[in-house]
Amino acid sequence: MKMSGSQMVIEALHKEGVKVAFGYPGGAIMNVYDEMYKERAFKHILTRHEQAAVHAADGYARASGEVGVAIVTSGPGFTNAVTGLATAYTDSIPLVVISGQVPITMIGTDAFQEIDAIGISRPCTKHNYLVKDIKDLPRILKEAFYLARSGRPGPVHVDIPKDITAQIGEFDYPKEISLKTYKPHYKGNSRQIHKAIDAIASSKKPILYLGGGLISAGATDLVREFAKITGIPAVETLMARGALRYDDPLLLGMVGMHGNYASNMAMSEADLMIALGPRFDDRVTGRLDEFAKHAKIIHVDIDPSSIGKIVHVDYPIVGDLKNVLETMVDLAKEKIDAAKYENWRGLLKRYDEIHPLSYEDKGGAIKPQWVIERIGELLGEKAVISTDVGQHQMWAAQFYPFSFPRQMITSGGLGTMGFGFPAAMGVAQYHKERGIDKISINITGDGSILMNIQELMTAVEHKLPAINIILNNNFLGMVRQWQTFFYEKRYAETDLSMQPDFVMLCESFGAKGYRVETKEEFDTALEDAIKQEVPVMIDVKVDRFENVLPMVPAGGTLYNMMLEYKDEE
Repeated sequence: MKMSGSQMVIEALHKEGVKVAFGYPGGAIMNVYDEMYKERAFKHILTRHEQAAVHAADGYARASGEVGVAIVTSGPGFTNAVTGLATAYTDSIPLVVISGQVPITMIGTDAFQEIDAIGISRPCTKHNYLVKDIKDLPRILKEAFYLARSGRPGPVHVDIPKDITAQIGEFDYPKEISLKTYKPHYKGNSRQIHKAIDAIASSKKPILYLGGGLISAGATDLVREFAKITGIPAVETLMARGALRYDDPLLLGMVGMHGNYASNMAMSEADLMIALGPRFDDRVTGRLDEFAKHAKIIHVDIDPSSIGKIVHVDYPIVGDLKNVLETMVDLAKEKIDAAKYENWRGLLKRYDEIHPLSYEDKGGAIKPQWVIERIGELLGEKAVISTDVGQHQMWAAQFYPFSFPRQMITSGGLGTMGFGFPAAMGVAQYHKERGIDKISINITGDGSILMNIQELMTAVEHKLPAINIILNNNFLGMVRQWQTFFYEKRYAETDLSMQPDFVMLCESFGAKGYRVETKEEFDTALEDAIKQEVPVMIDVKVDRFENVLPMVPAGGTLYNMMLEYKDEE
């Protein structure tokens, strides 16, 4: 079938089952947008900034498990999108980002809005393409979606010169993709799996270390079954919140820099670590020479380059977590006695009783932790929680009762402020198009929310009722906390006392705003907010100097946590 390059793009997205794309047009991508206007093959949401377009596609992908799509133009259109690509790359989120490029004959001439997009995106994508021939375009588009969703997921960038989108060529869209140098290994080595199960059976203090790979693999039902069969306690990384239910007696909580006491002590005292899909991030490991120094390590991951990259692994298993866990569950039924670990579970329960995750609420200013808990009490499983980055992100991870996978949508590895609101829009769009009865909530700070505040217009236009709950302490809170602890309270450029009136700002876009200073006002505002069909902001005035605790100082050890902070003044 003969068609133009721009028609090929639209047809490929249609064949891949794309229901929505987020983007922002410009000269180099104009042919594609013109074809999109004529075809109407899928919904397009015009964001007000390219960074937000990629974050929205990212939020959509995290909520759905499908490939998110964003379309941008060349030059600054693409450079604005790079933060979104890097965010998705660090967290292994499947995206296809299509950018326009100047015509092939003008590449390298410093043409208007020319940038080396391929050179820029290389370090922050799973793969990237510059389309040089119309004949290659169908294959490249098919490969882009295949690479994004297969193996370890990730973002793929396709850069298309404007003259390619105008040329006519043969549209022969491949049914399947086979790449000589890319063969994801889905089936784990049987011998290694048997060795791992034998190691678990002979251990006395094993711990399940659950990472974001479990969510990507859709393996949470299996890990819940495995934990129940074996009776092995579990900790979750930030990216794995919801892998186990919050009320599972085997779940100790989040692990790492702001993990709770029992989780971090379990990692420090375990004699065997069963790592399922984590990447041993520095925010979890702390000082590497002291990390899990008493433990043998089993590491299951689909990406062989992740195994042994940070820590020595005794039992490496390369494979899809769903596939590997199916075998592990069957073997565990035969070889592992849950009663064996009763004393170990008892010790960790005692640790949790000694230093539970808690905060002091003596009245006065609203405590931010209370806000998170209250959202959980009022909404629980009805909400999908997106976050920005900072103190509010950690409080959400610590205190929200996560019940299912993909309930927490957050920038873990890159730590991108400004991610939360557009991601929550992507979540709301997914719910809307699929008829899912969930509420999209963004928990944010007064610093983060301003970084993509313009997306209020996008959300109003497309009736995406994302609820933004601003934990407003008039600070860049997490940086302020470090300045308090380690910089003798020199609050260099973290005081945000000068802020807009968020209610008036919100209403100027046609959204709904609430100002909250008491617990009663918060309940009233949230109950009203969930009835709205437009985006909402609830500006909650919280304790300015509340800290996120426990805390492992950077470069510290997991067993040496700051459990409280006492102001000497």
